[in-house]
Formats: sequence, C-alpha cells, structure tokens
Amino acid sequence: MSDAASELRTGRAAFERGDWRDTYARLSSADRQAPLPGADLELLATAAYLLGEDDASTEWWERAVHEWTRTGRPVRSARCAFWLSFGLLMRGEHARGGGWLGKAQRLLDTAGVDCAERGYLLVPQGLRRIDDGDGTAARDIFRAITDVGIRFADPDLTTLGVLGTGHSLVLLGNVEEAVSAFDEAMVGVTSDNVSPVVAGIVYCAVIEQCQNICDLRRSREWTVALEEWCSSQPGLVPYRGQCLVHRAEILQLQGDWPTAMDSARRAHERLGAQPAAGSAAYVMADLHRLRGEVAQAEKLFLEANRLGRRPQPGLALLRMAQGRVGSAAASIRCAVDEATGDVERARLLPACVEILLVAGDVPAATSAADELDSTATRFAIPYLCALAAQASGSVLHAEGRGSDALTVLRDAWRRWQEIGAPYECARVRESVALVCRDLGDDDTAQMEHDLASATYRQLGALPDLERLRVEFSPDSADSTPLTPREVCVLRLVAAGKSNRAVATELFLSEKTIARHLSNIFVKLGISSRSAATAYAYEHHLVGPAT
Repeated sequence: MSDAASELRTGRAAFERGDWRDTYARLSSADRQAPLPGADLELLATAAYLLGEDDASTEWWERAVHEWTRTGRPVRSARCAFWLSFGLLMRGEHARGGGWLGKAQRLLDTAGVDCAERGYLLVPQGLRRIDDGDGTAARDIFRAITDVGIRFADPDLTTLGVLGTGHSLVLLGNVEEAVSAFDEAMVGVTSDNVSPVVAGIVYCAVIEQCQNICDLRRSREWTVALEEWCSSQPGLVPYRGQCLVHRAEILQLQGDWPTAMDSARRAHERLGAQPAAGSAAYVMADLHRLRGEVAQAEKLFLEANRLGRRPQPGLALLRMAQGRVGSAAASIRCAVDEATGDVERARLLPACVEILLVAGDVPAATSAADELDSTATRFAIPYLCALAAQASGSVLHAEGRGSDALTVLRDAWRRWQEIGAPYECARVRESVALVCRDLGDDDTAQMEHDLASATYRQLGALPDLERLRVEFSPDSADSTPLTPREVCVLRLVAAGKSNRAVATELFLSEKTIARHLSNIFVKLGISSRSAATAYAYEHHLVGPAT
C-alpha cells in the first residue's frame, strides 16, 4: 500500500484535474492511514457529491465541520456546515438540513466577524421565498447575496446570488431581465471561475428555468454545454434527477423519443418520491400517449398528479384521443383557469385550442389562440411564437379562412423547423394538407399528407398516423360538410340521446344543441333525427361518443 503522503499528493492532483473517482479513492486511502485535515476532507466531500455518493458526502462534510471546529476555525467550519445543510435540503431532508444550518449560524455568531459565509446562509432563505412564490422578497435576498459575494470576491457566492435573482425575476414575470441574469451566471461557469459543485448547480438550474419560460434555444444550448462539461470529468454523475427530466423534454422535442423515455425513466428512479419525480412521470406518460400506449400513459399521468405535477395538458389530450371530448374540454379549461403566470398559461393554451376546436367551440378556441399570440409577442420566445402561429392557423381554418390559415401555418412550420421539432412540423404539415384539400389543391394536400405520415411513422406516433389515415379516408367524418362539434352532436343523436342528454354530455345548453341540429339538417338536406341517424351510420360516424 502506498504511504499516506503519496496518496494525499496524488488525490489532490486528481481533484485539480477533475478526476473525481481517483480523488475519492486516493484521499479515502490516505484517510485510512492517517486522519485527513479539514481542507482535504472538503475535497473528499466534494468528490463524493460529484460521484453521486450523497450519503458518503454528508459524512465527509460532517467530519470537515468537526475538524475545523476542533482546530479553532469557526468560519471555515460554518462554510462546511452550509454545504452539508444545502445537500440535505436539496434531497428533501429538511429537519437535518435545518439543524446544520442552525449550527452554521451559531458558529458565525461565535466568531463575530463579517464574512462571505454570512451570505451563504442567506441562500436557503431566498430559496424558501421562491418556494413560497414571493418573487419580490426572493429577489431582494439574492441581490443582497450577490453584493456580499462581490464584496468578499467570492465567485461561488456571487454566482449563486445572480442565479437566484434570475429565478426570482421569473416569478415576477420579468423574463427579459431573468434571462440576462441566467446568462451572467453561466459566464462564471464557462470561464471556470466557480467550483465544480456550484457549476453543476448553475447548469441544472439555468436549464430548468429556461424550460420553464419556454426558452428552448438556451435550454438546448446549455444542455449541450453540460454534456461536454460532464464528459471532461471522469466519474462525474452526468445528471441529477431534475436535469435528466429537462434533458428528456428536450430529446422529446427533438424527436428522439426512445432516448427521451430512457432519460425520464432514469430520472424517475433517481428522484424516488421527490416532487420532481412527478415531472419525470409526466414526460413518460406523454411519450406513451404519443405512441398510443393508453394504459401506461393513464397510469403515469395519475402518478404524476399524486407526486404534485398536474397532469395537464397531457391527460386532457389523452381523453380527447379516447373520444371523451367533453371531459377533455372541461379539464383543459380548469387547468388554464387555475394556471398562475402568463407563461404557465401559454404552455396550456395550445392544447386548449386543439381540444376546443374538436369540440366545435370556435369562439372559445379563437380567444385562447389570441391570448397565446399576445403572450408570444410580448416575450418573443421562438417556442411560444411557433405554438401561437400553429394555434392561430388552426383557428383560421376552422373559421373557413383557408388562404389566411395557409399563410400562418406555413410560418408555423418554418418556426418549428428552425427549432428542430419534427413532430410539431408533422402536425403543421397535416393541418396544411387539410387546408389545401379544402381549397381544392389536391396535389399539395397529398404531398403534405405523405410528409406528415412519414414523420409519424418514423417517430412511432401511431395515433397521429391513424388520425391522418381517417382524415383522408373517403368515409371519414371530414368528408362531410359538418364541423367537428356537429359531428359530436350527430353521433350522440344517432346513439338515441335526447337534446337534454346531448347537452349534458357536451357541457352545452339545450338551446345550443337545438341550433347545432338545425345546422346539421340544413347542411345534410334532411329534416328528421332518423334521417340524421341513417346518415351517421352510412358515413361511419357512429362509434364511441365524443
């Protein structure tokens, strides 16, 4: 066995070059031969954390706290107690984490000096304000943290302060300033001015916030940078659970659904019962939905809800695909009404527009599309602008404004193409095909149909493939002059339901149902419910009630 001094030198050198596995092996070996001093215990605790050995990291931080206290260094001991507490709090161990945070405060009170460590102890306070949704208080705390970091020339503390300020600004709806703060925080990371632990925290937090504000360009850019950063450090656990979730979301958008599912599954396993596990469950559920695996999707949407992640809009879209349009419409309306913040509402509005159009409520769909367009224009985020253009094009088509719809849908396709989202591109192509068919441009309709179909087939989007087949089938509901809502009414009438029963099923008034029936009779050139029923059977419209 090598002597302790040699192992110590080798372990320190391994830390400097970012080889965490060798750092851990060498310093652990040195410690077994002779107890390590506080500085090397900190290196061991850091290496353990970066290797994903959270319990071991906690033990080494505890020893570092005691060693610095024993040698009369209360300020250094307080800093170690902070990192020990921070790790526990991030894992949801609030009682233990709070206890060590209290010890850090007592150590600083005993020392009686002004120091950067006092700024570190403000970080959990700022995070609590963020959790409470108090953006103003959180912003003030994190700006104070930044000032302390600058005053004591502490890059880690300064970067954490700037990062927290950005998160606070998101809560306050100031997206432009928030993005500027995130970019500033990343400067410290990319220029190697901060420690590895803080670098990892910043990477994951910035990616998460960029996802939350739908700035997918930045999210994707920083995910690539994170992958490169991780690959340069042997043994580093590439992603903590929440980062894996956001990586899965990006991969889903890029059309790599198998890898996205694997990433979400690993996040789900790593996160256990933590709230973020609900986000992982949601991503898996949505991927199952897109592939037509209904039972798995429903099970995971319910699990996401149990873990604190509301299952919308995915569950509403699943219900719509099952033919339960009334239930889907009610669910998505409630989700939009309960959403807080413009961006959160904007993430729900595309599904709201889609479902309301299927339900035949064009005015409500138009209102939702207009709100989405307003939000996208205000924030000028490419992802939101693509969603808004797609929704607006669908509404224009439903209103019978085919030429206008075509212009807007072409713009939506271009935006999705620039983002690199193949599934969304295919959905727009499908819409373009339907518009062109209605305008009599059969050649273009067929070309767009074929391109959308090829993408759906490549992705494994079987429900979309089937819907496309039905839409262009001679016997499909779309070969009738009826709107989607009128088809819903006709199916229920053909099933023998009264106007009152139909109204209850579709969450509409009897007067509205009577108006729909009158329009159906006029469009089909018939004058009775029995004739309407016969038409429904002849055109294969009778099936699961929608």
